[in-house]
Amino acid sequence: MSVRESLGLLQERLEASVIGQEALINRMLIALLVDGHLLVEGAPGLAKTRAIKALSDNIEADYQRVQFTPDLLPADLTGTEVYRPDDGTFVFQQGPLFNNLILADEINRAPAKVQSALLEAMAEQQISVGHQTYDLPALFMVMATQNPIEQEGTYPLPEAQLDRFLMHVLIDYPDASREAEILRLVRNEHRSASANEKPAPMKTLPMDTIFEARREVLDVHMSEDVEDYIVRLVTSTRSPESHTEELRRWIAYGASPRATIALDACARAHAWLADRDYVSPADVQGVVHDVLRHRVLLSYEAEADGVKSADIVDRLLQLIAVP
Repeated sequence: MSVRESLGLLQERLEASVIGQEALINRMLIALLVDGHLLVEGAPGLAKTRAIKALSDNIEADYQRVQFTPDLLPADLTGTEVYRPDDGTFVFQQGPLFNNLILADEINRAPAKVQSALLEAMAEQQISVGHQTYDLPALFMVMATQNPIEQEGTYPLPEAQLDRFLMHVLIDYPDASREAEILRLVRNEHRSASANEKPAPMKTLPMDTIFEARREVLDVHMSEDVEDYIVRLVTSTRSPESHTEELRRWIAYGASPRATIALDACARAHAWLADRDYVSPADVQGVVHDVLRHRVLLSYEAEADGVKSADIVDRLLQLIAVP
C-alpha cells in the first residue's frame, strides 16, 4: 500500500468514526501533513475531542487532553522538577506536552503564563524549565478548542499566539441525516460496551509513513503563477488601499509572511489529499479562509459594521485575478 493510500484509509476511518465533520478531519490531516497546529472553534458537543482521539487511535502516537482552566499553571503543561529524598537530587517529571497529539480544550480559559508556555512548545517544539531546555517529539501537534458561546472568564489569545496556529477552523452542527447516523453509531457503541465486546484491533499508521507523506507533500508541484497568486492574496491584506477603499477601512493589520508560508503548505497538502501531484488555484481557495481568518485583524469600523474576516477574504478572492 502506498503512502497516499495509507493516508486515504486513515481518512476513511476517521470519517466513519466522526460523522458530519469531514471538513475538520480534512484540516486535521492537513495539519498533520505540514507539521502545524489547529485552533478549532465550535459549540460544545460537535465531536472536537472525539476527532483528535480518533486520530490518535489510528496512528502510532500518544494523546493527551488538557482542560484549560483559570487556575492552570505552566508546570501543569511542561512538567516540573521533583525532589528525590533518597539521593537529594531533582528529577524532571515530564508534563502532558511531551505527547504527540495534544488537545488543549478551551484554550482561552487559561491565563497568559500558561498560554506563553504553550506558545514556546508550538513555535520551537521545545520547552524550557529553569535553565534546562527539553525537545518535544518529532511528531507534535496541538489542537486547541474555543467555545464561541461562553466568553465570560476567558483570556483572549494574543496575536502572536494566534499566528502560530496553522489554521483557525470553524465547525458547525451536522444536518439532520448525518445526526441520525450519529445516533446509530453511538447506540451501537453503547451496545457493544454493555456487552463487553472489544472491537477488533486495527492496524495503526506508523509514524514513518506520516514523515514520508510530509516529504511527498513538499514535492507537490506548484507553478510560479499559483505561487504568485498566494503571495498576492496575502500581501493584499497589507496594502488594501490599492484595491478598494472598503478594504482599507476594514483591515487594521494584514497577515504576516507566516501566512504566505502556511497558505503554500496547506494548498500543497490539500492537493496531495485529493490525489493530485500539482497545486491548482482551487486548492488555494479551499484553505485560504482557515489560513487567513485569524491573521487579518479587523478595524473598529469593520467590527461596528458587523464585518467578519470571512467577508474580507471573500472580497479578496473577488478582486485578485485567478491565474
